[in-house]
Amino acid sequence: MAGLPRARKLSPFRIFPPVERTRDGSAPAVERQRIPREIKVLIAAAFVIAIGFGLVAPILPQFAQSFDVGVTASAVIVSAFAFTRLVFAPAGGRLVEKLGERPVYIVGLLIVALSTAACAFAADYWQLLVFRALGGIGSTMFTVSAMGLIIRLAPPAIRGSVSGAYATAFLLGSIGGPIVGGLLARFGLRVPFLVYAVALLIASAVVFFQLKDTSLSDRRAARDKPALTVREAIADSGYRASLASSFANGWSSFGVRMALVPLFADVVLGAGTEIAGISLAFFAAGTALALTVSGRLADSLGRRPLVITGLLVNGAAMAALGFSGDVVVFLALCVVAGIGSGLLNPAQQAAVADVIGNDRSGGKVLATFQMSADFGAILGPILAGLIIDQLSFGSFALAFAATGVLAVLAAVVWAVARETLPAQQRTSSASTDGDGRPDGDGPPDRRRADPAAEGS
Repeated sequence: MAGLPRARKLSPFRIFPPVERTRDGSAPAVERQRIPREIKVLIAAAFVIAIGFGLVAPILPQFAQSFDVGVTASAVIVSAFAFTRLVFAPAGGRLVEKLGERPVYIVGLLIVALSTAACAFAADYWQLLVFRALGGIGSTMFTVSAMGLIIRLAPPAIRGSVSGAYATAFLLGSIGGPIVGGLLARFGLRVPFLVYAVALLIASAVVFFQLKDTSLSDRRAARDKPALTVREAIADSGYRASLASSFANGWSSFGVRMALVPLFADVVLGAGTEIAGISLAFFAAGTALALTVSGRLADSLGRRPLVITGLLVNGAAMAALGFSGDVVVFLALCVVAGIGSGLLNPAQQAAVADVIGNDRSGGKVLATFQMSADFGAILGPILAGLIIDQLSFGSFALAFAATGVLAVLAAVVWAVARETLPAQQRTSSASTDGDGRPDGDGPPDRRRADPAAEGS
C-alpha cells in the first residue's frame, strides 16, 4: 500500500533479532512467571532419578566383572542400556501420543525400578545383561514423556528457565549419586541397585499422586488437534537445527567426554586416574555454572544466540583439549567445555518445545530429538576411538579437533535457522518474506494451527 514503509528483510545470518522498544527507548517490562507446581514435581523426580542412576553407574562395570568376564563384556553392559534407549525411542514416542505423557512416564519409571531390582538378584552375566537392557526401554519411556509433560505444562515465556531447572536437577543428582553409590558399595555391589529401585518407586508414586488431578496433564488436551508429525517438524528449520545441535552435543558431552577425556588425562598427560575422574567433575561444574543463567537468557535473548554460543564455546574447548600440555590448562578447558554445554542445552530443548507448542502432542518428534543425542553419544566415541587406534595415541588431538568441527557445523545450521522464541517472532513480525510468512521456512499451515508458533 502507498505511504507504508516497506518491511526490512532480515539477514538469515543475524543471530540477535531486534528488540521492541517503548517510546522512551527502553525495553518493555516482562512480567516474570512462576514455574507451575506440576513442573516442580517433575524437577524433584528428575533429581531422585539422577541420583539413583549415579548410584549404579560407577559400580556397574565392577559388578559385571564379578561374573568372571573381561573388560569388553563389562563395557557391553553399559552400552546395552544406551542401545535399547535408542532402539525403543520411536515406540516410546508412539506410546506417548496414544496413551498420554503421565501414564507412560509412570510405567517407564516402574520398568526401570523393576529391572534395576532384578539386576541386584542376577545370577550370571547374561541375566545382568538382559535386565540392564530392559531398563533402557523404561528409561526412554520416561525421558520422552517427561519432555512432553514439560512442554505441555510450561508457560511459553519461561520454557528456557524450566528446561534449565530440569537440567540442573539432573546434573546435581548425577554429581551426588556416584558419591553416595561409592559409600553404599561398601555394603556390597548389589545394594546400590536395590536403593535405586526403591528411589524410583518413590518417584513414580509422587508423580502419580501429585499430577493425578491436573487437567493440564490429561491427554484430552492433545485430542483437539492431531499430533505433530516428524515430517511436519522437519519442515521447520528450528527443529532441524535442534537435531543438529543435539547430535553434536551428544557426540561431545555424553560420548567423547565420558570415553576419551579421562583416557587423555591418564595416558597422554600421565596425570593418573584421580585427575581423570576430577576432569569429569570440572566439566560438570562448568555446566552447572552456565545453567544458573542460560535458561533465563534463552527466554530473553532467544534460543538461537544461546545455542550458537554454547556450540562454539564447547567446540573450541574440546578442540583445544587435545593440545593441552599440562593438567591446569586441561582442567580449565574442561570447565569451559562444560559451560558451553550448559549454555546450549536449555535453549535447544526450549526450541523443540516452541516448535511443538502447548496444545499438540509430539511424542515421535520428541523421540527423534532424543535419538539424535543418543546416536551422537554412541557414534562419537567409536569414530574418535578409531582415529586414535589407527593413527596411534598421539592422534588424540585429531579426535578432539573433529569433535570441535562438528560443533561448529551445528552452529552454522543454527545460524541459518529461524528463531523459535514466540516473543521474538512478535518483535520481528514486521519483517516478512515474499509470501507474507514470517522469517523461517516452517510450514505455514502448521504455524497458523499452533498458537505457540504465532507467539500467543
